[in-house]
Amino acid sequence: MQTTVEEKETSMQTPAKTATRDIYLPSERKSVAGGGTPHVVAKDFSIFYGDFEAVKKVNADILSKYVTAIIGPSGCGKSTFLRAINRMNDLIPSCHTTGTLRFDGEDIYGKLTDEVLLRKKIGMVFQKPNPFPKSIFDNIAYGPRLHGMTDKKHLMEIVEKSLRKAALWDEVSDRLDKNALGLSGGQQQRLCVARTLAVEPEILLLDEPTSALDPKATAKIEDLIQELRGSYTIMIVTHNMQQASRVSDYTMFFYEGTLVEHATTPQLFTNPKDRMTEDYITGRFS
Repeated sequence: MQTTVEEKETSMQTPAKTATRDIYLPSERKSVAGGGTPHVVAKDFSIFYGDFEAVKKVNADILSKYVTAIIGPSGCGKSTFLRAINRMNDLIPSCHTTGTLRFDGEDIYGKLTDEVLLRKKIGMVFQKPNPFPKSIFDNIAYGPRLHGMTDKKHLMEIVEKSLRKAALWDEVSDRLDKNALGLSGGQQQRLCVARTLAVEPEILLLDEPTSALDPKATAKIEDLIQELRGSYTIMIVTHNMQQASRVSDYTMFFYEGTLVEHATTPQLFTNPKDRMTEDYITGRFS
């Protein structure tokens, strides 16, 4: 089973067509300055719920400033692995890990790791939009305030910058004092992205961020991912293989807790090396 990243320059065949868009080839994407170095490295990394091994001895390098999609059937360990990267699984009492998972060379599960600082650097957006029942401004300013920012002018600059990065500023700039719960579902999800960006993370973890959205809102989130690519390392869990092929540079395929294959997205979708990967992406099992 292949569990290492393939070189981006290796035999990329013509990508298959997807439902609404083609796969983005590297030549069609904006350049990634400084990308390609490992940002997160897993070595024989396993995750247990009690005695049950939900994720089994993963070995993988997640490359800096690229988009990595994680696909696989329900219950295969996709979200469990994603949440492990910023230690969200710590909230589950029975959860424990073995092996190593490193971020910028540091052990994420090391005894000296500061979870609050880790989650500042590794932000997460969940399946269902979860804005705070506060104003749009206070949602975005929440993280910077939590980390000690009090200057109102600087906070306003952060709010505007974050909303612009999330492609939401033009839609909400005249109602920053309004409750964020009044936004549409798609706007709420982009607000959650902006709230994450406000603390200047290095990595964005997106756990099925469009599963609760309509096609129009989904397209805006996908466009946003493309805009953010190159500035952040992005990992997205998705059940939608067409979405994975549209937005990602690399794809990881999990099955029953095992990382079966990890390759460039065009290679994995057009010329997978593992028969199980081929069976999954062609719909022979789900």
